[in-house]
Amino acid sequence: MSVFSSKRRVLLAASTAAVVSSFLAGCKEKALAFRGSDINGTRLGKDLELQDGSGKVRGLADYKGKVALVFFGYTQCPDVCPTAMAELSQTMELLGPDAAKVQVIMISVDPARDTPEVLSAYVQAFNPSFVGLTGTPEQLNKTAKSFKAYYAKSSGGTAEQYGMDHASSFYVLDQDGEARVLIAGNAKAADIAADIRLLL
Repeated sequence: MSVFSSKRRVLLAASTAAVVSSFLAGCKEKALAFRGSDINGTRLGKDLELQDGSGKVRGLADYKGKVALVFFGYTQCPDVCPTAMAELSQTMELLGPDAAKVQVIMISVDPARDTPEVLSAYVQAFNPSFVGLTGTPEQLNKTAKSFKAYYAKSSGGTAEQYGMDHASSFYVLDQDGEARVLIAGNAKAADIAADIRLLL
């Protein structure tokens, strides 16, 4: 009797362990099938600290509860930036009602010319909900390093007329402000929208 009981206890324990293990596996967060590159765990952007159109200093905490899409650019960019902003505007249209849960943020890499007012007018020409962030060279440097985003003044030009070289990728952060996806700057609106929807 005692031998049978011992065997039964072993079988019951093994069976319970299998069920619990299966249940826990189902509870684990499944890896999301992003079209962009998964950057979960990188903590990119944590030192974001720049001014919005009203001159108020903003950080990631100000956008908590929304999926944030961050793009580095500048208002006098001849082609890459306006193309990217137009694609982001189309992305918001594709998201429909879910667009209210998303915040597009353009960070200027040209603080000398992009005042808060100038940048705000520029981004809102593409979509009234878009936010432009700028600041001092020191604030920009700290923020760009936090995203590991490259930018530099192009060679040539004059003190007033010059170009800026900069990273063109889109950084997508979830509703808790955690960096989750890096999307190529030439991505189509449908692909950007698809990745955003996975985080809503």
